[in-house]
Amino acid sequence: TTTREGQGADSIELGHSAGSQNKGQTKLVLQGGSENADEPAYIISSSYFDTDGFRDHSSAHKVLNNAKLTWDLEDGSKINWVNNYVKIEADDPGGLTRPQWEANPKQVVGNVTKYNARKEIEQVQTGLTWNKPINDQHELYAMAYAGQRSVTQYQSTPNTSQVGANHAGGVIDFDRNFYGTDFRWTGKEVLPNLKLIAGVAIDGMTEERYGYENFIGDTQFGVKGKLRRDEDNTLWNLDPYLQASYAVTDAVNVDAGLRYSNVHFKSEDHYIVDAEEEKDRNGDNSGKTTYEKLLPSAALSWQILPELMVYTSYAQGFETPTFTEMAYPAVDSPTKFNLKASESETYEMGMKSANILGDFTVAVFQTKTKDDIVPLRNVGGKATFRNADQTLREGIELSWNKSLWRDLTAQASYSYIDATFDADIPEILNQNGNIAVSRVESGNYIPGIAKNQAFLSLGWKPENGLSAGLDVRYSDRIYVNDTNTEYAPSYTVAGANVGYKWNMKDWSVKTFARVDNLFDKDYSGSVIVNESNSRFYEPAEGRNWSAGLSVTKEF
Repeated sequence: TTTREGQGADSIELGHSAGSQNKGQTKLVLQGGSENADEPAYIISSSYFDTDGFRDHSSAHKVLNNAKLTWDLEDGSKINWVNNYVKIEADDPGGLTRPQWEANPKQVVGNVTKYNARKEIEQVQTGLTWNKPINDQHELYAMAYAGQRSVTQYQSTPNTSQVGANHAGGVIDFDRNFYGTDFRWTGKEVLPNLKLIAGVAIDGMTEERYGYENFIGDTQFGVKGKLRRDEDNTLWNLDPYLQASYAVTDAVNVDAGLRYSNVHFKSEDHYIVDAEEEKDRNGDNSGKTTYEKLLPSAALSWQILPELMVYTSYAQGFETPTFTEMAYPAVDSPTKFNLKASESETYEMGMKSANILGDFTVAVFQTKTKDDIVPLRNVGGKATFRNADQTLREGIELSWNKSLWRDLTAQASYSYIDATFDADIPEILNQNGNIAVSRVESGNYIPGIAKNQAFLSLGWKPENGLSAGLDVRYSDRIYVNDTNTEYAPSYTVAGANVGYKWNMKDWSVKTFARVDNLFDKDYSGSVIVNESNSRFYEPAEGRNWSAGLSVTKEF
């Protein structure tokens, strides 16, 4: 994916939109192309968004700034410099039980307001890419990036739950620095009909993670209290890779790839509490671990007709735990490094076609995963994770789009995914011998995944003048726990939009108005998997509207 580059005449765009729940967004975009090699094309944008939120205690605001400079140099090389800054502050309304949702979807539970559950994120990052053709056969590519991310999250965890020595408190507070580079060589026609790519990706991340109680004494709640966690975490990887593409004939192509992925985690625990009582001790959770695997992939494609191509592919996948997934198993186990990396095998067959009936894609797939990383439970706002021995995902994806008449276009997509646990997961007992986490039977659906999803839209989209559209989206029921005893019901929602665009010499004016959830459907927009208090459901906004105006001036 490549982001937009500055092009054409210099221009400035100013826009504002507003909507229900006091939604508002203001944006400014400066952009322009370049005629000289030593002058960059540029696009610089800034926006501010805020809302009161649909539910109680759900207000949010976001500042987003982006800048991209592009140099097309005389020697044929190209440089992109991308910069990004984002700051988000959002209240967290949390989840509801099914009866609470049905009684009042806007409500929140008492602890949410008592502890003022909220999250603050601030991130800045920068990156450079350089592409250099050496000659008709050889090309070099280099990329480097760096960034910093700070997160502070006040959770609704009650103070009585934070008394155990191993509890990290109700406030998550961390700072991360991340950086990396990628070097790549591409050789075309190294041998007849053969293209080769060889490269190495190097990435690193350091994290200072703290945990605090979300209270002070018996009177102050939703504040940063006593320290409960203090650790430094480090991650790095160095992954060499090789890709080959061979044209067997003009119509048949074989692609293959090989990557050696190795990821190294290290944690230094600085919060060590010694006490006479075992339950009050917090030992040294320092440690390190390495995940590594050789990952092959292969694909065969056949252009049967100019407008019809079929393909089949096979690939092995490898997913290590994230810092966040590794952060909290320490509460329930002696070491935070108890999670294994998940390993998968994916088979896929598909077809792509473009003809008088439109553009079609069809893909049929099967993914078998060993040691899949899945949610164990959500307690007091903290998610813990475990490995499922085996999971299976099988399904089909379809998409279609077509220009029906003049500026009238239609789009449709459908996906079916049968995602199940493919082996039993035994129950987990607590220290008293009681069941803490129930047994999961083979064949149960993996929670959080809709089995069927569909989308359909019809739009009148001319270059200028009046535009309008309708869209409909369907989502199947979503199970919210591993035992499949509860689920978020299926839903269908619709939206409608209308707009108008004027072009007058070097001025352009665009307006739009939109209504979402047209028929005011009451549904759960997201779920919290395995929430310990059965507060699985996060209700979505009812019927809502937005409208906006933007003006662009070229120079």
